[in-house]
Amino acid sequence: MFTGIIEGLGEIRSITPTGQSYKILIDIGRLVSDVVIGDSIAVNGTCLTVTEIHKTMVAFDVITETVALTSFSMVKVGDRVNIEKSMPANGRFHGHVVAGHVDGTARLIKRVKSPGQTSLTFELSKELTEQMIHKGSITIDGISLTLTEVTKKTFSVALIPHTLLITNLGVRKEGDLVNIEVDQMGKWVRKILSAFIPEVPAPTEPTRGIVTPKGMSNEDLGRYLS
Repeated sequence: MFTGIIEGLGEIRSITPTGQSYKILIDIGRLVSDVVIGDSIAVNGTCLTVTEIHKTMVAFDVITETVALTSFSMVKVGDRVNIEKSMPANGRFHGHVVAGHVDGTARLIKRVKSPGQTSLTFELSKELTEQMIHKGSITIDGISLTLTEVTKKTFSVALIPHTLLITNLGVRKEGDLVNIEVDQMGKWVRKILSAFIPEVPAPTEPTRGIVTPKGMSNEDLGRYLS
């Protein structure tokens, strides 16, 4: 389990195809201090398992399903990614309940800077916006944020300078793809109610949002090599 409070930025050092998936090596710097093989770490909001450790760098195996459903289909060597280690049982709860199971992707379509804050607007599928509420919680690339506006196919958030400084949203450009996880509690309420009230739709299966999923061949994955 995670809370959506980013601990630092990692840098992708290599991406190597392994069959129909790939191995990704990320330098997480000081955050490696207490990491062991088998740990769960949220990388841009996607829960991945540590398979190797090399000094400050950790390796993860990313399967084809993860590539198809997240923005990992767009990452490249040198990219900065948000890092959060799993929450210990006696940890302090700062954000909201985040599973690290991405529901889909969204595309940044508008970035507006004003004194003291920056507003970001994203476009995505209506199946995901239907699971959002004004002032509710949302996870963007693993970051716990508050929704300031929700329409049928867009949503907006407002970021303070600190968030822009310590996460990759500080460098995200219009057109970039991000991972989205809607609020877990809202999904459970919909799931339970849908069994008794036909008019209430159950939460949708994970979707690539506005981008059509496709299978990844070894040739496709070859472009990720450093």
